[in-house]
Amino acid sequence: MKNKSVIKCRTSNPWGLVIGLAVVAMFVSHDATAVQALVPLGSTAPFAVLAATTVTTVPTTMINGDLGVSPGNTVTGAPIVNGTLHLGDPIAAQAQLDLTIAYNNAAGRSLDAVLVVGNLGGQTLAPGLYKSSSSLEISSGDLTLDAQGDPNAVWIFQMASTLVTTVGRQVILTGGAQAANIFWQVGSSATIGGSSVFKGNILADASITMNAGATLDGRTLARNGAVALDANTITVPNTLIAAVTLVSAPVVTGPYTDAGGQSVNLATKTITAPMTGDMQFYRIRSGTALAITSIAVSGGNVVITYN
Repeated sequence: MKNKSVIKCRTSNPWGLVIGLAVVAMFVSHDATAVQALVPLGSTAPFAVLAATTVTTVPTTMINGDLGVSPGNTVTGAPIVNGTLHLGDPIAAQAQLDLTIAYNNAAGRSLDAVLVVGNLGGQTLAPGLYKSSSSLEISSGDLTLDAQGDPNAVWIFQMASTLVTTVGRQVILTGGAQAANIFWQVGSSATIGGSSVFKGNILADASITMNAGATLDGRTLARNGAVALDANTITVPNTLIAAVTLVSAPVVTGPYTDAGGQSVNLATKTITAPMTGDMQFYRIRSGTALAITSIAVSGGNVVITYN
């Protein structure tokens, strides 16, 4: 059976390359190995902090991303925001609507769920869906998330009640794991202990509190309550690698490796990679299904546009 996720290139005939790629592109599918698909964040993606009622901060809190409140419109404590403030405006309101969609998506996952109870500290967890009928905590040790070499690996943690970490606890990423691909669906409120180093997107039904000095590579997204911050640093994770990667091989059967010298422009949804060798085969690896809309050859590069 023909592998329809493969693009065949002959560098000796660039015009033939364009035509051939354009035909094959209609059949390209994503090559993701993660068991769980990414949770769709929609317009919440630029927000490092999003609350329903208010955001309170203790100096000096650094927010690398947008800060939003809706339907409330207040923020106190003068945080440093390396992004845009959206206080009670239509953009924050839409972000809250999309947060509800994302929260329900994460909460509604059930396929291949692993049941977990209580304390996750001291464990190393592979990608997947982890479900608790009560609360989860990281207290007796650090939690390690191992992507096992897959940068598109996804973790979803579902809990009916609270998420708590104690002072100084860490979420450690290894094996190519990406903070952008970790989702904590919290049935009530989340509390991140002082000086903790946390990773992932916190989607809380109620409120989120980050105690003194805790840092987060991810997002604090509260549907119905406040976000309370205390001299924290919160950074929207870099999704460049996790979102789209072009992989190539000299023969159709592979093995496929990341295409050398590639660049991905998430804003224009284009991938540019040098054309190397007499023949190349390409696949797009992504956490979500993509469709190629156009392909061109420019200055010795293959330029692929997708949506």
